[in-house]
Amino acid sequence: MAHTLSLEDEIQRVGGPLQLLRSGRSGAYVFPVKPEFTNWRDEQESWRTTAALMDLSLHMNDLIVEGPDTYALLQHVGANSFRGFGPMKAKQLIAVGPDGNMIGDAILFCTAENVVRIVGRPPALSWVEFHAETGDWNVTLRKDARSIMNPKGRELYRLQLQGPTAGEIFAKVNGGPMPEIKFFHMGQFKIGQYTATALNHRMSGFPGLEFFGPYSELEGVRDTLLEAGAEFGITQVGGRAYASVATESGWIANTLPAVYSSEGTKAYRQWQNAKSFEGNLALGGSFVSDNIDDYYVTPWDLGYTHIAKFDHDFIGREALEARKDEQHRRKAWIKWDRDDVAKIFASMYNPGAERYKYIEMPAAFYTATQFDRVEKAGQLVGLMNLSIYSSNVRGWISLGSLDVDAKAGDQVELVWGEPDGGFPNPAVERHTQTTVKATVMDRPFTETTEGSGNR
Repeated sequence: MAHTLSLEDEIQRVGGPLQLLRSGRSGAYVFPVKPEFTNWRDEQESWRTTAALMDLSLHMNDLIVEGPDTYALLQHVGANSFRGFGPMKAKQLIAVGPDGNMIGDAILFCTAENVVRIVGRPPALSWVEFHAETGDWNVTLRKDARSIMNPKGRELYRLQLQGPTAGEIFAKVNGGPMPEIKFFHMGQFKIGQYTATALNHRMSGFPGLEFFGPYSELEGVRDTLLEAGAEFGITQVGGRAYASVATESGWIANTLPAVYSSEGTKAYRQWQNAKSFEGNLALGGSFVSDNIDDYYVTPWDLGYTHIAKFDHDFIGREALEARKDEQHRRKAWIKWDRDDVAKIFASMYNPGAERYKYIEMPAAFYTATQFDRVEKAGQLVGLMNLSIYSSNVRGWISLGSLDVDAKAGDQVELVWGEPDGGFPNPAVERHTQTTVKATVMDRPFTETTEGSGNR
C-alpha cells in the first residue's frame, strides 16, 4: 500500500504520539443516523420495555476476507479461541499487539467456508488488513466502508431488533415460529417477502437478533417490521440514544489502539495512512499522562477474561502469557451522585471559565477516546471511558476499568473535565475541572442481562 504520508511520518512530524492525539483532530465517533425518531428518552427505554429497532447499516466498516488461509490469518491475529468456528457462526475478534495491549475488537461473520465478513470499528479491521497484505497469506480482501467513507454505497443493510417484545415481532414477520438460532450462531428467516440472515446476540441486554441482507431491501424490510411491530410497541432508535447503548450493555467501545509507540507496531505505523482513523483520533479526559503506554489496556481490563485459554499461536501470545498472573483492572460501572450532576448543570449560569465541563445528553462524549480519572481517598483507582445519562437507570453512569480491590458499593470520585489550560481541542470549551461523587456498581441493572455490546 503506497501512501504519501504514513502514520509514523505524521507522529514524527508533530513531535510524538501524544502531541498527535491531543491536537483535537476529531470529535466523538459519529453515528450517521437520524438523531431522534421520537425522543431519545423513550427510545432508550424501548430496549428494556418493548422493542428497539436500531440501524447499524451506516457507521461500521466491513472487511471481507476470503480464501484458503482465511481462518489461519484470523487465528494469527485473534487472541481468543477459534475452536468450532466455521460457516454460519460468528465470533468476536480480540486483536492485541506484540506487547499484549489491545488493538481493537470486531465481530466475525462466517457466511461460507473460508469467507468471513469482519464488522466493527476501523482499528481491528486495519490490523487484519495490514497482516494480510504484508504476510504470506492466501486470501483476498474487499472493503465495504462505513457510509461517510463510501461513495459507492453499502453492500448490506444491518439492523438490530432487541427487547421484551422482539420475539413476537419476529414470529409475526416470519409467518410462524422462528428457527432456533444458538447464541452467536446465524440462521435465516423471513421478513415478509424478504429473506434475512440473523445473528443471535444481544446489544441492549435483552434477547434479540442482528440481521442483514442486500442494502437495496432496507426500506422494504424496515417498513415491514414497523408495520408488524406497531402493536408490540416497536420504536426506532436514533443516533443519540444509540450512542448510549454500549455503556448500558458493557462494551468499552472507545479504547485507544496500542499502535502508536512500540517497536513491534512500527511496521504498521509505516504502512498506515496519516489520514487514517488512527491518524485522526482525538484523546481527551481528566486523566493525563506523559507516557502513552498508560492509555493502553489489556483484554483483561475490558472484561475479556476468556483470552486466557491460549489454545493457539497468535500475535501477542507470549506477552499475554507473561502478564496473565499480574493484578489487572476489571470492567465496572459507577453511578454519579445526582446532586453533583445538578451542580455541573447549574454552573452553566456562572461567568467565564467558572462553569464546569458541559455534559452532553445522553452520551457525554466530547472526544473520540476518553479517559476520566476515578479516585478513592485522592488516589487513582481506575479510568472511565463512556459516560451517559440512562433513562432506564434515571441517572448518570460511566463504564470503564477499576482496580480489583474497588468493590461494588464503594464510594469514589470521578474527575470531570480537562486539566487547567486543557489541550488544543476546539470541541472543548473553556471550563473548570470538578469532581463528582459516585458509587461503584458491578452492572447498572439488578438482573443479569448484560450482553456482548454494540459496535
